[in-house]
Amino acid sequence: MSDNPARRVAEDLLAEWRGRGRYPPGPSDFSIARTRRVAHDPLPLLLSEYERHGPIFSLRLLHTRVVFMLGPEANHFVTVGHPENFHWRESSFGDLIPLLGDGLLTIDDDYHDRARAIMMPAFHREQLNAAVEAMEAEAGTAIAALGPGQVVDVYGWMRGLAMRIAMRALLGLDPDEDGKGAAAAEHFERALGFYGIDYPLRLLRGPGSPWRKLVASREVLDGIVFGEIARRRAAAGPGGRDILSLLLAARGENGEAFSDREVRDQVMTLMFAGHDTSTSTLTFMLYELARHPDVLARLCEEQDRVLNGGAPTSEQLEREMPYLDEVLDEVLRLYPPAWIGPRRAVREFEFGGYTVPKGAYVNYCSWASHRIPEVFSEPEAFVPERFTRERKAALPRGAYVPFGGGQRICIGKRFGQTEVKLVATMLLQRLRLDALPGRTMTVRQMPTLSPKGGLPMRVLPRG
Repeated sequence: MSDNPARRVAEDLLAEWRGRGRYPPGPSDFSIARTRRVAHDPLPLLLSEYERHGPIFSLRLLHTRVVFMLGPEANHFVTVGHPENFHWRESSFGDLIPLLGDGLLTIDDDYHDRARAIMMPAFHREQLNAAVEAMEAEAGTAIAALGPGQVVDVYGWMRGLAMRIAMRALLGLDPDEDGKGAAAAEHFERALGFYGIDYPLRLLRGPGSPWRKLVASREVLDGIVFGEIARRRAAAGPGGRDILSLLLAARGENGEAFSDREVRDQVMTLMFAGHDTSTSTLTFMLYELARHPDVLARLCEEQDRVLNGGAPTSEQLEREMPYLDEVLDEVLRLYPPAWIGPRRAVREFEFGGYTVPKGAYVNYCSWASHRIPEVFSEPEAFVPERFTRERKAALPRGAYVPFGGGQRICIGKRFGQTEVKLVATMLLQRLRLDALPGRTMTVRQMPTLSPKGGLPMRVLPRG
């Protein structure tokens, strides 16, 4: 993948020219306004095009046409039914390569399957239990710092907490250690900032540009991570229980191990995939609970009955608190952090009566699909009960895809869900968070769904 913007644009134009006449219907004229709508407020546009054209259509965005596939059948086709038609690396996921390298989000085919198989044991239940210890310790400290009457930006608060958890559970670093954990957290945040700016600014390459800042922070991160890899490889005896140590010890079916570069790329990918998503999900959960006191009351009744004031175990979070699962599922329906699934067609295929040419950008969109009225009645309403075990099982396949699906479903799904449920439970055992009068929330899209400008809320005693 080239990081030269001019070359990427030229390749896109050539691919579209080769596929001319074979795109699904939709507006094909050049439109800055349309491009800005998709970048800043895509949901109304995507749903209106779905109503006009059905589950597959195309939109010209900047210089190229992009195919969108919405709805249960489309989601299933892309993620489970025919994943062989698509690559991730040549889609907009390729923009992540400068920071993440060749991790699970930016590799395809046999190499992806081999890497995922080697990594899977690091996410087994017993390893998750070790991560829960770090989550509980960090959450306890962060919650203790909140006092009744205080106004706190919940998004910023959870972002700091999620980063500290990632430092401990993923990298095995002390987030308070200046030379390692604290520096890694600081520069990872700086690097992530590159993906939150408008796309045209990402094309700049001169001194002082966002690109140069990304590269500078990446170099600091590489020094820390590669230094840890070297230190741990040289150390005698078993490694720690953090993900970095587990990846260093992991072996494939034939005894193959990850190289230093592969370990670095995979752990950076896990940092990217887990940090923003957990932050956004907990923030949106607290936002909806403040707006729905009946849901909050039922949730607190469940946690009091199951936990009796004690800290939750991973077993209790997974098996004994079904209403908490329903609340989380409904939050992820309305606000799936990874709101869009970008792909690129590696072969021509047909769907919904239309042909999509090889080389076309193809996106499925969980955020839009989760708000189709024929699938979820009253789609704008917050109704956790729609995710009881029976009702969830009755959904059409592909209807609910906050973590993707098929062979590329999010490897850290259980880790992220546990983190959100644990922090929410520990917080609600002590406090309440209330919306500020007159404040409205606006959702932004990049790099993941999140509240634009944060989400200030007032801390109250539980009562």
